[in-house]
Amino acid sequence: MFLILNGAPQSIPEDWADETLLSLLREAYGLSGAKFGCGVGICGACTVIVDGVATRSCVVRAGDAQGLTVRTIEGLGSAEALHPVQQAWLAAAVPQCGYCQAGQIMLAVALLEQTPRPSATDVETALDGNLCRCGTYERIRAAIQQAVELS
Repeated sequence: MFLILNGAPQSIPEDWADETLLSLLREAYGLSGAKFGCGVGICGACTVIVDGVATRSCVVRAGDAQGLTVRTIEGLGSAEALHPVQQAWLAAAVPQCGYCQAGQIMLAVALLEQTPRPSATDVETALDGNLCRCGTYERIRAAIQQAVELS
């Protein structure tokens, strides 16, 4: 079994097939960007992009990712070349505690890849359900708009 993780093929160890995709990413591959929040797909802290769709990795079996393309926050950009959404996040000073930010960013990236010029309603619909305990929603919306302009 394998998946494409941040552009590179990775095997899915047999003993990880029944674990969550989130556990596989964090524990087997050492990618700590996606966070465990609620564990039932409600909060969005674990959001990654699977085959172009923002996906709650805490409710996906690792074995079900067989053959799929998975992108995590670690696969977006580098310190030298940030992704436009990451640039906008910094410019808008979005993060406070930072716990939800990887999930929020991955959700925004998926939105902008599917809808390059989203309306305010598109943004609200996409953000619905990704929780931020610090309440930075206005800055998140502003950062998404900045990312549209940077792209």
